[in-house]
Amino acid sequence: MKKLLLCGVFVLSGCTTTVPVTMNFPQAPESLRAQCNALKQMDPTTTKLSSLVGTVAENYGMYQECQIKVDAWNQWYETQKKIHEGVK
Repeated sequence: MKKLLLCGVFVLSGCTTTVPVTMNFPQAPESLRAQCNALKQMDPTTTKLSSLVGTVAENYGMYQECQIKVDAWNQWYETQKKIHEGVK
């Protein structure tokens, strides 16, 4: 009987200790942290202004699109990370 009582005390005392469980926020995959495409270079021998303006406009559009995607992704990731860390 004493052994059974002693085993019960050990079992119940094991339940009173808590082990903190912490999860780290996952790192973003490399595919989502990709850099923007390189901008187009002008041909140095071209003398047409229309070619220059077209390339500049295309580069500006590519840059703005990439900037919006990267900024939105970074903002979402940081917000989710703060929420995850605040739950603890």
